[in-house]
Amino acid sequence: MSLSLSLDFQFTTTIEKLWSALTDSSKLAQWIAENDFKPVVGHRFQFRHPPSEWWDGIVDCEVLVVEAPTRLSFTMATGEEKHTVVLTVQALGDGKVGLHLDQTGFSNAYGVAGAKQGWSAWFDKLDHLLQA
Repeated sequence: MSLSLSLDFQFTTTIEKLWSALTDSSKLAQWIAENDFKPVVGHRFQFRHPPSEWWDGIVDCEVLVVEAPTRLSFTMATGEEKHTVVLTVQALGDGKVGLHLDQTGFSNAYGVAGAKQGWSAWFDKLDHLLQA
């Protein structure tokens, strides 16, 4: 049985600035990790985190959907795990933009908990980037 994660975040920014932070490789590097991302369906890319004694730090990914400026989806694979991430952007008015994340394909609850912690930390960095 596959488990999933669903999170909602709100940022004080424009939809265009948030979309750019989600789809520009140099900006992604500032809040997730070094990467070779391109917003092109079918593009294979990697997030390259610092390695540890337990993990090489590489997350292999592939872009599935690019619907500027509202929807981005990609796979994330490491080890035996392969997840699908869907990011949905929505203008909320009054200078607020919502970001909804769905991540599916988890094999256990520990993975869900780890991803929740990871995305929360990354979105905190994203918030700082958007305020700069």
